[in-house]
Amino acid sequence: METDIQDTLKQIKRSFHTRMNGVASQSMRQKGLDYKVNWGVALPHLREMAAEYQPSYSLAVELWKENIRECKILATMLMPPAEMPEQLVELWMEQTKSQEIAEMAVFNLYQHLDYAPQMAFRWIASDDSIRQLSGYQLLACLFGKGLIPDTRGVNEYIDQVKVTLAGTDTAVSHAAMNSVNRFCQLGPEYEQIASKALSEYGF
Repeated sequence: METDIQDTLKQIKRSFHTRMNGVASQSMRQKGLDYKVNWGVALPHLREMAAEYQPSYSLAVELWKENIRECKILATMLMPPAEMPEQLVELWMEQTKSQEIAEMAVFNLYQHLDYAPQMAFRWIASDDSIRQLSGYQLLACLFGKGLIPDTRGVNEYIDQVKVTLAGTDTAVSHAAMNSVNRFCQLGPEYEQIASKALSEYGF
């Protein structure tokens, strides 16, 4: 089994050569996206590649271990949500160094985890910008799917958004505002709560 996984991993890595985009790779490097290897493969091509393989916990774990942009993104596409323990999510978060990988992990994987809401609220209260960013993006996805927090959750969320918007991290603030827009789409009651609480921030 282990041999099969390693053979599949090698096959995937070889296939990056045929889809590489040197211009995109160079552009990412200039923007500070630092990977040991970055082939610049476009996301539609990575989705096509992911569709060629069955979701696999073992393969996703091995892909994530590679400090290669495309491997990490494929790992988020091939990890079965039902098989991913929370401890592994936290390990992956510790090893997430770019906004791109954080966004891919949230969109492709984290929003489908049963414990996503609790995780998102914990992350937005973190001191780590990648966790905060991921937490707000995760909440945006969950609000978009109709997740309605209880009263305590609403108060906690709004309070944390205020703290974020008063800060200086523009990427996290942008993610927070995106989540607020999704929060407002839950209904007039929630739009009123956000408008009243965040009016001083231009919302």
